[in-house]
Amino acid sequence: MFVEPARADPEDIARKAAANPKLKIPPPPQWVLNADGRVVDFVQEGVTPYRSARNYLAAVFYNSVVTYIPFHAIRQGYLRLFGATIGKDTAIMRGTNVLDIEYFTIGDRSAVGFRCLLDCRGGVAIGDDVAIASDTHIISVAHDVNHRDFLPVAIPVVIEDYVWIASRAMILASHIRRGAVVAAHAVVNRDVGELEIVGGVPARVIEKRNPDALQYSGKYKLPLS
Repeated sequence: MFVEPARADPEDIARKAAANPKLKIPPPPQWVLNADGRVVDFVQEGVTPYRSARNYLAAVFYNSVVTYIPFHAIRQGYLRLFGATIGKDTAIMRGTNVLDIEYFTIGDRSAVGFRCLLDCRGGVAIGDDVAIASDTHIISVAHDVNHRDFLPVAIPVVIEDYVWIASRAMILASHIRRGAVVAAHAVVNRDVGELEIVGGVPARVIEKRNPDALQYSGKYKLPLS
């Protein structure tokens, strides 16, 4: 007998979509079962085999080759070609890997450091003037650990304007609100409030940021980086 796996909370998705209307979310999976009721595959409405293969191969080639090309225009042009939404004066540094490129959105004057992982299989939307330091992981897919088929659960990640995420932080399915700060090596597994500074494993509130500080430009786009 098939047991329905965990799914993203529709209210949570609605809140995130309202916070960033540019958020792109993949269609929910429809599970394909065998005679014993075990999951053997899945399909998504509107996602043809061609589109699925195109997305997969585009990510493989980007993460293996294109991400190391030392020209922003080439890397971002490739990401845009395969569906990413990238704002003006934004930088995505060399060595950063992107999964499911078409579900990636980032605003203006934001910067993603070197060797980051942007797992966009559940949808990732980053706002304006956001600073994401090197080696950060942003992951929008988890697993239902209590399901006998260990099925994936896609939950979008939204990061609002003026957020700073320090080096080697891990951002799981969450909503990080405007002006928040995530300390280095922190693991964020729940929503972070506006202007909150969080750190630790799991991340907890340390203090609040001064709202008057949110007047700078996040542009950081070095040549050959």
